[in-house]
Amino acid sequence: MAGVALTLAHLRRDAFARTFFAPTTLGRALARLGFVQADPIRAPARAQDLTLRHRVEGYRAGDLERCYPELPIEEDFFVNAGFVTRDVHQLMHPRTPRAGWTKARQRQADRVLEVVRARGVAHPRDVEAALGLGTVTNWFGGRSNLTTQLLDGLHYRGLLRVARREGGVRLYAVRAQTPAPGDPLAAHDALIDVVLEKYAPLPAPTLGRLLSHLRGGVPQWSHQRAAALARARARLPRHTVDGVAWYWPQAGPLRAPAVEDRVRLLAPFDPLVWDRWRFERLFGWAYRFEAYTPAPKRKLGYYALPLSWRDQVVGWANVSLEAGGVVVRPGFVSGRAPREPAFRRAFDEEVERLARFLEARG
Repeated sequence: MAGVALTLAHLRRDAFARTFFAPTTLGRALARLGFVQADPIRAPARAQDLTLRHRVEGYRAGDLERCYPELPIEEDFFVNAGFVTRDVHQLMHPRTPRAGWTKARQRQADRVLEVVRARGVAHPRDVEAALGLGTVTNWFGGRSNLTTQLLDGLHYRGLLRVARREGGVRLYAVRAQTPAPGDPLAAHDALIDVVLEKYAPLPAPTLGRLLSHLRGGVPQWSHQRAAALARARARLPRHTVDGVAWYWPQAGPLRAPAVEDRVRLLAPFDPLVWDRWRFERLFGWAYRFEAYTPAPKRKLGYYALPLSWRDQVVGWANVSLEAGGVVVRPGFVSGRAPREPAFRRAFDEEVERLARFLEARG
């Protein structure tokens, strides 16, 4: 697109073309994304499944959890909690939390680690039964098992990995230690490139916010964030559109294909939707995730899925599973559905795809 004055229309088409690549296998889609954000709410399915269904051929709800033990991925924190490829995981470890343990707590953690090592794969209840460490105050102000906190802490430090889940509960195994990267600056830059590949085109404010979120993934490099951001701004292609600088991976903007007559119901944390500031600039309205908003104050619904048509996000939909099957209740920013007959056909096709996806809901 050299020599072309970019507009918001170009940015929207570029964003759609990048994130909605041709559906492929689960392994290849995960490798391309690098990271998939996870959320436990199912309304109608978990966010990670809603994200992957647009990018994986024949994907069904729960496939990621079912296939996880055989995939080269790890549950971990990147810019949010979710699933990362092992290449990304290695760039973030060994991880040094900002808050360390006391000597007494470290001794308890070492005992937890030894129980997991002896069992091979351990359920938290079995570790608690072996050690009986009792409860402590959690960050919500309530009480939780100390064993659970220590397992989470060991996992975050990269000493344990999630081997699989049973009924949504993590089962842990000891993880071989990752050597520190030979060039931490290059590793930090590589993680920024993962962010760019996933969320481009990125407006400058979003790039800064994502690097702030990355502190959760690499807290040991928090003091280098400003320098990493400066290097990114210097090395990455960028264009200014309506007074805002937008950044791309090294290849720059795509020559986006023709716009599809397609409707998509998106996860609240889909890469196209995740950053609300970017979303408002691209699509001209404010989407809000309202699951944690008191019901009387909700405007869109408990788990409203953004609804895209062609290269716009024109509304939202609330989905429920009822006796008659999948029920989709849409709402539209303009107050009414697009009038083209093609929209009605595309909407019905998306509802059919959603129903097939939910048949094996896990």
